[in-house]
Amino acid sequence: MTTPSPAIESYIALAQEMGAADALVVPVAQIVFDPRTLLKCMFGSGDWGHAHTCPSRPGVPSVFEYERILRHYEYGIIIHSHDKRLNQEISYDIERRAYLDGFHFAFSMSDCAQCKECAGFSGEPCRFPKKARPAFHSVGIDAFTTAKNLGLPIYPLRSEDEEQNWYAFVFIE
Repeated sequence: MTTPSPAIESYIALAQEMGAADALVVPVAQIVFDPRTLLKCMFGSGDWGHAHTCPSRPGVPSVFEYERILRHYEYGIIIHSHDKRLNQEISYDIERRAYLDGFHFAFSMSDCAQCKECAGFSGEPCRFPKKARPAFHSVGIDAFTTAKNLGLPIYPLRSEDEEQNWYAFVFIE
C-alpha cells in the first residue's frame, strides 16, 4: 500500500470539527465485501425499487462491479456519527476537499439523507443528483463486520430510542 497523503490528516480533522464521533484512515483491503448485503436491501428496505441511490435502479452497477471499482483505491476515511444527515454532509465535504486537493477520484459513500423522502418514491428526478450517494451496504460492503473489525460501535437496534451509528466512507487517491 502506498503511504496515505499527509493531507488525509486534515480530512480527519475536518470530520472531527464537523461533529464526527470517529474518523479513521482505513486501507481498502480492510473493507469487507459481501454480496449478501443485497439481500438485506431487497427484503429489508422500503427504498428498494424507489430511492434514487438504491441498487435496484436501472443502470446502477452490480455489487460485483462496485467491488471491482472500489478495489482500485488503496485507502480512505471511515466516518462514524450518530446523525445520518450529518454523516453524509461530512463525507461529502471531505470528498469535495480531497477533489480540490488533487485527488480527482475521491468518492464518498453514505446513506443518502438529502430529502425527508426520496423523490424517487413519487417518480420525480433526484433533487440533489450531485450529492446523492449510495450506502455502504447497498454496494456490497458489510458495514457491520467492517466497523467491528475497526473497533467501531455497531449493532442492531432493539428500539427506536437507541442511539444510531451511521457510517460513511470516502475513498481517496
